[in-house]
Amino acid sequence: MLEKKYTKLFIGLILDAIGMLSFTIPFVGELSDIIWAPISAWAMTKLYKGKVGSIASKIAFVEEALPGLDIIPTFTITWLYMYVFAKEKPKEIIVG
Repeated sequence: MLEKKYTKLFIGLILDAIGMLSFTIPFVGELSDIIWAPISAWAMTKLYKGKVGSIASKIAFVEEALPGLDIIPTFTITWLYMYVFAKEKPKEIIVG
């Protein structure tokens, strides 16, 4: 489980870096976002299942599609949400 968690972080960092590449080539890079936005959204649904993946994929699509927002590391933020901030608390066991 721990390995899978950090594999998702590594993949997310790579995908965030790819998304930020459009900043390196002014104007041309923003055109590449037309292709990258749906790929980014699809990748998000594959990394994170359920409601979190669905919401995060929509955010990733909008973030990549709109000019100037590529700097936001959506995959990394989603990973932080899933594994740091929204950790499921152990349920109380009632015996008796």
